[in-house]
Amino acid sequence: MTLKRKDLLPIQDTREVSLRYVIAVLFFLASMAFLIVLASNRAATGWSREIRSEVTVQVRPTGLETGSVAAARAAEVLAGVSGVKEAAAIEPERAKELIKPWLGDAVLEDLPLPNLVEVRLDDKAPAKTAALSEALAEKEIDATIDDHSTWLEDIEKSALIIRLISISIFLLIASAAAAVVGFATRAGLTARANIVEVLSLCGATDLFIARRFQYRFARMAGLSGLFGAGAAGAVMAVIKVTAASQSFLLALPFSWLDLLVLIPCPLLAAVIAAFTARTVTLRMLGES
Repeated sequence: MTLKRKDLLPIQDTREVSLRYVIAVLFFLASMAFLIVLASNRAATGWSREIRSEVTVQVRPTGLETGSVAAARAAEVLAGVSGVKEAAAIEPERAKELIKPWLGDAVLEDLPLPNLVEVRLDDKAPAKTAALSEALAEKEIDATIDDHSTWLEDIEKSALIIRLISISIFLLIASAAAAVVGFATRAGLTARANIVEVLSLCGATDLFIARRFQYRFARMAGLSGLFGAGAAGAVMAVIKVTAASQSFLLALPFSWLDLLVLIPCPLLAAVIAAFTARTVTLRMLGES
């Protein structure tokens, strides 16, 4: 007697519709979590690169010189330091625009604005903070250098936390998918206990029976994973092309290349389902 997969498990089972939906949703969430990991890592890397390449210098005028003159003189000195790409004094109006979001218009009218110099460093061989301080001290310029190290540390910590949370969510969802498949396998095996018993009496091995469930749930989970990954890719595409979400892309800059990581998702879903179904089936048959 030749047994095919459909002899043990029917091709269509209305009870599995909800299971397909649950697995698709789980892998949609897992795919989105992975996409967020990639985007947050890209954002943190970009922000860190920008912060490392810029230094802000606050200049305090000495003697009879004005703040603007002191800032211009500091910019000229810093521009000649090795490892500095560009140095320019920040205009008062621009300084106002930078401070306005934090303090508002009313306060700015009576607030003395700092004299700032924006320094862009060479990407390959950036100047050290000590070298900038030494150059300013030689010209007797009273200034404070902010290398944004505090901001950089906060950004890197935040990015690490986001990555760890997203990876944890991905692993939790994958384990939840395995638990769902395991529950469905137990339910399917219990519902067909009589068939399984007859197959055993006819000489079918536990491995043969386990393979029937393995193939069934692997195929189902693979298809559900495909829908879940496709939905995640569609959501990412909508976010990327929608003009209203451009501010959101500053925090999570998705890339079209990120869609490539969704390709293995159906295979991963099938592998998880196959391993879980096989393990649960063999364990139940061994216990019986």
